[in-house]
Amino acid sequence: MIEIRFHGRGGQGAVTAAEILADAIFREGKHTQKIPLYGSERRGAPVTAFVRIDDKPITITSGVYTPDCVFILDPKLPKITNVAAGLKPGGIAIMNSARVPEEVDLGVKLSKVATLDATGVAIEVFGPTAIPITNTAMLGALSASTGWVKLDSLFEPITERFSGQVGERNITAAKLGYERVKVKEY
Repeated sequence: MIEIRFHGRGGQGAVTAAEILADAIFREGKHTQKIPLYGSERRGAPVTAFVRIDDKPITITSGVYTPDCVFILDPKLPKITNVAAGLKPGGIAIMNSARVPEEVDLGVKLSKVATLDATGVAIEVFGPTAIPITNTAMLGALSASTGWVKLDSLFEPITERFSGQVGERNITAAKLGYERVKVKEY
């Protein structure tokens, strides 16, 4: 089983990213589960969501406490919260960061680091906003860096979630994330 923990800020689309990923993986014929963690979140506050992927039915219903991968939508979150808490030894970090993977240090031994300037992609595709929505660009980065989901499998869930021009822009963001992600394996 693959367990992913999503870290973002309210308004960036962490929960939506988890939903889109789970939907895309389900459509590929795998078993999946998404669990949003809701509390007193508000726009800009830290938000967490979880996704599990397996070839057989998933019966666990708790949050993900020992993830295989952390998916970080905001480059400032590692400074205010321990995004690597419980990450399995040799885990994977997929981060919204303009830095190269070699510059990332989450304080744990990682097998792979993927970085993408998803904020830059979001501003390029959607224009400047108070909180750039980086989720679909980061899903493209996840697809390219892990192979856990095909890029094309993300498109239908994206367009079902976002119609018309907004959906098309989100697909563009996912494609750019897929093309621009930088990956380092250790």
